[in-house]
Amino acid sequence: MLILIAGPYASGTGGDPELMAKNLRRLEEAAWPIFQAGHVPMIGEWVALPVLASAGASGPSDPLAAEVMYPTAERLLQHCDAVLRLPGASRGADQDVAIARDRGIPVYFSLDEVPAAIPAAAPTA
Repeated sequence: MLILIAGPYASGTGGDPELMAKNLRRLEEAAWPIFQAGHVPMIGEWVALPVLASAGASGPSDPLAAEVMYPTAERLLQHCDAVLRLPGASRGADQDVAIARDRGIPVYFSLDEVPAAIPAAAPTA
């Protein structure tokens, strides 16, 4: 599965880049366990931040961010198979959960809830 990791990024940071970087590292800590379970982890900021930079924005507090950050997650969710919602207040992560539920894809609230991938069957001769 392609699993979107959702949780606080800018929420509660007051735009402080160091606090946002700390939040991103927290999101990224879930990437390895998801990968080990046989899935592909995804974080919206991994896509949105380079898009924002290539548009000439100064960073996530740039006015252009409103046109990139949430829309990127919404577009990604059209390709994701599940969402892992990490704890913490986040309007964007709550929106990700709502989109996932509308699509009927699983929402996990703990890494322990993420099932191990079922290995693909070996091709027959």
